Amino acid sequence: MAFTLRQIQYFVAVAEQGSVTRAAQNLSISQSSVTEALKELETDLGVELFERHPRGLTITHNGHQFLRHATKILASVTDARTSFSGKQNEISGKLNIGVTSLVAGYVLSDLLARYRRACPGVEVSAIEDNGGYLEHLLVGGELDVAVMVISNLRDRMALQAEILETSPYRLWLPMGHPLVSADIISVADIAREPLIMLTVDEIEENTGKLLSALGARPHVAFRTRSVEAVRSLVATGAGVALLPDLVYRPWSLEGDRIESRDVSGSLPVVQVGMVWRKGSSLPQAARDFVGIAEALRSGRPR
Repeated sequence: MAFTLRQIQYFVAVAEQGSVTRAAQNLSISQSSVTEALKELETDLGVELFERHPRGLTITHNGHQFLRHATKILASVTDARTSFSGKQNEISGKLNIGVTSLVAGYVLSDLLARYRRACPGVEVSAIEDNGGYLEHLLVGGELDVAVMVISNLRDRMALQAEILETSPYRLWLPMGHPLVSADIISVADIAREPLIMLTVDEIEENTGKLLSALGARPHVAFRTRSVEAVRSLVATGAGVALLPDLVYRPWSLEGDRIESRDVSGSLPVVQVGMVWRKGSSLPQAARDFVGIAEALRSGRPR
């Protein structure tokens, strides 16, 4: 029996949430329905998509590979639903987009690909820079819209923001680390570990504030602007990292495993969203970009 679109939606939800319970809550269905769909999907594919353990589920290498195909399938379904409007193909003009570095590779690529398919006549120009400078360009009218981290948006009086995704912080650990098997991980536990610090957007600031609030001075073993470098360093045991789940992938470029665990207590979240100048009359190209982003958000399993 061929797998169904519903099974794919449930699989993506569990992969994104890391838990059948959270996925079922977001989908507003029973846990048993999600569990049954996953088993049927694994039977159809002939591979294990998740490793089951007392703490929940961990996506396997096969599962990670299938996740890429699954997200493309769901994206194609969304595109098919919007392909009959026709009017997007008639639109021309130019769209000026800004993006922050953390968002560029994890949110914008999919969104931009959908937009180009829907509006092939629009010339798209994108710039990557820090949030403060993008805000300056938006207020000055040099950008139509920005896709960026909005948790620390500064000029909220002049800018309109709409959340696309909210990502909690989680702890990245190498395989075999003692905290991997811990029932509860506290921020105090993290403060005792060498920390690999990502220095893009507000990540370093948030992590530092979190540990300082406990009176703990973080032992920063390495600072880098590269997410891939963080993965490699964590996977090889150079330290741990506290990062938004948005950028988590279970393997480094070298193929080493990285574990991800929840941390108890009140941790900050990263909000990714679209930003444009308040009161501005967005061109049709920008309005369509916003519309496609909203459709992408609403089309994700919840």
